[in-house]
This record gives sequence, C-alpha cells and structure tokens, in this order.
Amino acid sequence: MNILEIKNLDVKYKIKNGYFQKEKVTNAINNLSLNVKQGEVLAIAGESGCGKSTLANAITLLTPIQSGEILFHDVNIQTLKGKKLKVFRQALQMVFQNPYASLNPKKKIKDILKDPLMVNEELCIYSEDYRPVYELSKNEINNIIEQALDTVGLDKSVMNLYPHEFSGGQRQRIAIARALILKPEFLIADEPVSALDVSIQAQIINLLIKLKQKFNLTIMFISHDMNVIRHISDRIAIMYLGQIVEIGNTEDIFKSPKHPYTKALMDAVPSFHKKSNIILQGDIPSPNNLPEGCKFHTRCRFCMDKCKTQIPTQIQCGENHYVSCFLHNPISKSDDKFKTE
Repeated sequence: MNILEIKNLDVKYKIKNGYFQKEKVTNAINNLSLNVKQGEVLAIAGESGCGKSTLANAITLLTPIQSGEILFHDVNIQTLKGKKLKVFRQALQMVFQNPYASLNPKKKIKDILKDPLMVNEELCIYSEDYRPVYELSKNEINNIIEQALDTVGLDKSVMNLYPHEFSGGQRQRIAIARALILKPEFLIADEPVSALDVSIQAQIINLLIKLKQKFNLTIMFISHDMNVIRHISDRIAIMYLGQIVEIGNTEDIFKSPKHPYTKALMDAVPSFHKKSNIILQGDIPSPNNLPEGCKFHTRCRFCMDKCKTQIPTQIQCGENHYVSCFLHNPISKSDDKFKTE
C-alpha cells in the first residue's frame, strides 16, 4: 500500500540577479512521479543539484508547487488547512542535513524538544486517556522529552544544555528526537549523515534502522552516498535534473543498473577491486536551460539521435524495476553496452 503518491510534480524557482535583470526560471523538479510504500525505506540518490532537497521541501510544504499532486493517504496535501494541516505536519516530519544549523542556538535542548508539543498542543498523541497536550503536567512533558532523548541514545542530563555543547553526531540525534517526539508515521531524512565523520555516520544510520523497526516508520532517505544507501534502503530512486531516471529494489539496482547515469553513480563508489570507472563527459546542464529530449544525453556516451529530441518513457525492466532510457526496451539486449571498453 502506498502512503505517499507524487503525480507529475513541477517545482520552479524564479531568480532575479538585479533590479533591471530579467527573471530567470530554474526548473528544480520536472514532471516527477513517484510512489512510497508503507513501511519501506526509499532512498533518493543523485548528484548535488539534481533536486533531491527540493523534492523533500515540496513534500513537507516548505516550498510552493507549480503543478502536479502530492497525495498523503490519498489526500492532496495542497488542499489541507487548519487542524487537518496540523495533523499532516505531525504525521510527516523531517530531519535536515546540517545539524549545526537546524537547532536554535539560543534554546536549551528541553525547549527545542518541547516546541513541537506546544505547537501541536491540541493533538491527542500521548496520553492513554486522550488528553490533549496542553492538559499534561510539567512532569509529564519532561517525561516525554526524557523518553525521546533515551530513544536516540542520549541521557536526560543533556536537557539543560545548549546545542553548541554537543558534537555533530549528538546534534543530529537531538534533531531526530525532535522529529520523532510527535510520533510521526513518515520521516524524511535529507542527507542526515553527510556532515558527519564516517564512524558517526554508521551510528546514525544504525539508529535510523532501529527506530524504523521500533516505530514502524516509513522513511524517505536522501543521499548521494551509494554505500550508505545500500545499507539502509529497501528501494532506490535515481534522480537526475529533477526527474526519476531509474527506480527499483536496492539489490536489483546494485546488481544490474540499467540507466547509464545509475551505472556511473555505482562506479563512483570507491573500491579496491575496481578495474575501471565510467567517467561522465561534459558538465551538468543548467536548470535554467534544460536540454531537449533526454536530459542526460549531453553527458551520455551511448547517446543516439532520438535521445536529443525525444523524452524516454518509463518502462519495466524487471520485477519492481523501472528505467527511463532508450537503451532498454522489452526485447532489448543492450546491457552489453555497459561493459567497460
């Protein structure tokens, strides 16, 4: 069952460099469609600037949508208002990339974790007798905060400290506690470990896996690190210039990547046993001036004439495995073209 459905999503940014300059349009998300299944970890992978964070911001209503639909439990989130919007924001939370910027440096940890409860004080999310949050006593609220900290591996003694007194990994644990304190069912983790040391990355990834199992969470995990993605995800969606070019089960994507861009991402993963790499040619096209046809054709060594004028449709190339590329069709044997020359 799908918990989230995205249909033909477009997100554009209007940029003006100067008062007398013409307004430029940046195409961040381009006709993107995607489904997220209940209880899975779906990874969104791609280079910096491909639109991963914009997609997360669109889902959480932090950035406006030009066209398309985002359905959460079959309800269009753009139509939500008032209490229904609060219920949605409680059910879908986000962990941001930079733990040094996502926490208010002027507030103590107990106040940072208390804020979501106060904003959503009318929602009955904790008490067994369905009392709203504003009827809970100070001790009960403190117990909730202590439980949230314990869930992410922090002691209650940190409640009276400030964010600057913690390491990056500890700050990210606090950010995760803040996201989980409202008991959401869907969590978006936007590059949650990219700013952390490698050893700390493993701790945070293992924590997310543990929390997913404990609270039956659905997670959208955004990253450019394929090693991290392979460890945590059930499915992977490969994103390029605001579009999904390939999607499938994690092992299928790693064992048999179909799109040339996916293959290049796989070959970029460091390995002592790798004999050769696929090196992409050219630069990423500007989102202000996207190429016609397949958006990847300007960097693809398998580019054909029709790639320059026609947009490839998504086809099935295996069980739960889909790709948008002219190299593949139901009767194609073009996988041989991926062999290193």
